[in-house]
Amino acid sequence: MKAVCWHGAKDVRVETVPDPKIINPRDAIVKITSTAICGSDLHLYDGFIPTMQSGDILGHEFMGEVVELGSAVKNVNVGDRVVVPFTISCGSCFFCKRDLWSLCDNSNPNGWMAEKLWGHSPAGLFGYSHMVGGYAGGQAEYARVPFADVGLFKIPDGLTDDQVLFLTDIFPTGYMAAENCNIKPGDIVAVWGCGPVGQFTIRSAYMLGAERVIAIDRVPERLQMAKEQGKAEVLNYEEVDPGEALKEMTGGRGPDACIDAVGMEAHGTGPDAFYDKVKQAVRLETDRPTALRQVILACRKGGHVSIPGVYGGLLDKIPMGAAMNKALTFKTGQTHVHRYLRPLLDRIQNGEIDPSFVITHRMKLEDAPHGYEIFKHKKDNCIKVVLKP
Repeated sequence: MKAVCWHGAKDVRVETVPDPKIINPRDAIVKITSTAICGSDLHLYDGFIPTMQSGDILGHEFMGEVVELGSAVKNVNVGDRVVVPFTISCGSCFFCKRDLWSLCDNSNPNGWMAEKLWGHSPAGLFGYSHMVGGYAGGQAEYARVPFADVGLFKIPDGLTDDQVLFLTDIFPTGYMAAENCNIKPGDIVAVWGCGPVGQFTIRSAYMLGAERVIAIDRVPERLQMAKEQGKAEVLNYEEVDPGEALKEMTGGRGPDACIDAVGMEAHGTGPDAFYDKVKQAVRLETDRPTALRQVILACRKGGHVSIPGVYGGLLDKIPMGAAMNKALTFKTGQTHVHRYLRPLLDRIQNGEIDPSFVITHRMKLEDAPHGYEIFKHKKDNCIKVVLKP
């Protein structure tokens, strides 16, 4: 089969690799009909996630048709259209039973690697380094899905791939980011980052009752989408200081909730951004937390900070004094996708949202290297790339 393979920083190739096979009774093989390039994939593309190996198959947002089932998989049938959560979960451990699916204790066979860096291991993830399982990803013609009796979610007739593909990651991620803010009617929510996750976070904040959403970015087409599709007020951080602007827009109080939908490769314009780049270049820091610093400082006293943006390692100059003295509540984590699949599918079927609004580019799988290039460098007004094997 054809698959998108990682061969080092800025080096992804579409290659012929062996077809996946059933190796466990709880496995399924899915013929992929749609897959996407995620902002998190850019951290792999840029070489910031450790334990990648040359030839690893990328991709964790994918869906398709079931073509083969292990003997223990009874919840779906061959021929069913399914979406596949990017988090791999067993369904029976301490964490899965508590609806904390991304913290599954049994799905990462390389948990010892993650434990060395993070103390404990999260769930295994598709296409996202050997530290979280070394699973082949879904930017391919076929994929093996472990724990398929838990992880495959059947899609009802009448919905297109474009409408449901993002149930695999970015729609639940944006929704969980907003849910983590404990939004009350009348709340003002600020969202840093208007990439795909940020766009769904904006829409989700309104779904959960926010009165105003203010979105911060620097890319004109992303700000335009946030304003026109998401109905957000927008700030370009290259033109205004976000902290000062937010004070003015909230009567000096600050937003009730602030969301970092950027993560480890945040850009900035101040001295701290230059500091981060220097420390990262000499490997004294792994992540650039410019957005996180701004989120903490901007949030009102007693407010909520939500962090869906991916962080992988060690950060510097985090204003914990502000966080503690303002009594901020923090919530973060990889998304518990399984928890949100049914309720968000209901919202799609009810016409509350059509997630395809975020797609700007559709390409053949063979064009994936070009897709990564334009997504990374924000060329051709690229916000979201969907690949068709």
